[in-house]
Amino acid sequence: MLKDELVEILLVEDNPNDLELTMRAFKKNNLCNQIHVAHDGEEAIQFIFHKDFDMPGSQTQRLRLILLDLKLPKIDGIEILKKLKASSSTSHIPVVVLTSSREDKDLMETYKLGVNSYIIKPVDFHKFTEAVNEIGMYWLLLNQNCPRNMPDCRSFPKQG
Repeated sequence: MLKDELVEILLVEDNPNDLELTMRAFKKNNLCNQIHVAHDGEEAIQFIFHKDFDMPGSQTQRLRLILLDLKLPKIDGIEILKKLKASSSTSHIPVVVLTSSREDKDLMETYKLGVNSYIIKPVDFHKFTEAVNEIGMYWLLLNQNCPRNMPDCRSFPKQG
């Protein structure tokens, strides 16, 4: 894989229709950065925590955003989020949950674990496209990510 082909967005989505809508929305809004798709939780974990993660120029070092569905086969999104936020190698990567789950327990659990944003997938294609556009505009263009080499960047004082 060439350096300019390194992945910037990891999309973890098992539903083929939602996957197609998301990709079309990124393309329509000219937000087609290098996207890797994981179709289940196991595939996502293997991609994120592959053996070459800490090598300079490795794919996951360039990850700028993870779009994560919660209801996934093999390993669910909550477990993926736990692993991501528990590792100093990946805790800096912004994670946006993009899900159809309206369950309060999912919302509360993901924020407790450190998710950066929780978005319920709109059913309407136009609204879905708008949501993906806003996600892309904010997380890829406006937001300044925490640099990986700043270990204290994700260490906020705990509320007690």
